Amino acid sequence: MAQPKVLLTRRWPEAIEARLGEVFDLTVSRDDLPLDAEQLKAALRDYDAVLPTVTDRLSAPIFDLTNPRTKILGNFGVGFSHIDLTAASACGIAVTNTPDVLSECTADLAMTLLLMVARRAGEGERELRNGKWTGWRPTHMIGKKVSGATLGIVGFGRIGQAMARRAHFGFGMKIVVQNIPAVAPEILAEFGAEQVDSIDELLPRCDFVSLHCPGGTENHHLIDARRLGLMKPDGCLINTARGEVIDQQALAQALWFGTIGGAGLDVFEGEPDIPYALLGADSLVMLPHLGSATRETRDAMGLRVMENLVAFFEGREPRDRVN
Repeated sequence: MAQPKVLLTRRWPEAIEARLGEVFDLTVSRDDLPLDAEQLKAALRDYDAVLPTVTDRLSAPIFDLTNPRTKILGNFGVGFSHIDLTAASACGIAVTNTPDVLSECTADLAMTLLLMVARRAGEGERELRNGKWTGWRPTHMIGKKVSGATLGIVGFGRIGQAMARRAHFGFGMKIVVQNIPAVAPEILAEFGAEQVDSIDELLPRCDFVSLHCPGGTENHHLIDARRLGLMKPDGCLINTARGEVIDQQALAQALWFGTIGGAGLDVFEGEPDIPYALLGADSLVMLPHLGSATRETRDAMGLRVMENLVAFFEGREPRDRVN
């Protein structure tokens, strides 16, 4: 029986590419650039499986095909709002993701951003690199204390809980959560967490707010100008979820006018383009989508995709199917 023909839309860790090549008839996009709409449509016509990433926008028109050859999309990542699941299902294409394996490293990065924003680490490094530091002084670059502060977590799944574990047990932070559906009491008890019914209730109570909710249409601009206005004047917003959950123009305005204390972003709407207003905001820390960027995690993500593909082509249900 011929090996299924599989396309990697971006370069993956070398060891994972080698493993995939042993099992499948593998093609790798050597340019390592996002595929455009026509390239994605061609891929669905020519390959049994396509393995996309967040940079591949598989919107409904991409699936406007008669009898596509592709039967499964093995997404390299936990989020899948860049894939129109309804359109994929209508074409008979299964979609899988990679949960579990990136939770710890993404939470590590969210905590990194929180600490950097609180202690103004980005501003401090820029001052040093630009040769503007004049030495220690009592009033220089005063930041915000993290230990014992209140952290609000929007979205209390695997990553949100991993963030709570770091914040509560590492820094003694009080945890307030909002999640749909409601979180089980025994899970809340693990972190001494309090659950509130709405984001509007959570925001004014928290010194820091960390977003760990899904992206997509449902949560588009979940944090908008009105909700930014509900935050404490010195409150800080952290986002390692998806860029589209924040209205970036509203955030830029809040940072420039100082109506919130700061923000830390690892994800952006319309990546890799960053609005000029964000680039110039001193109280903003930005990272280039590094949440899962450790060797161990990226390898584990690739192996999880491979596990789903093997199951699918052997006629078994992939463990991480999302449609």
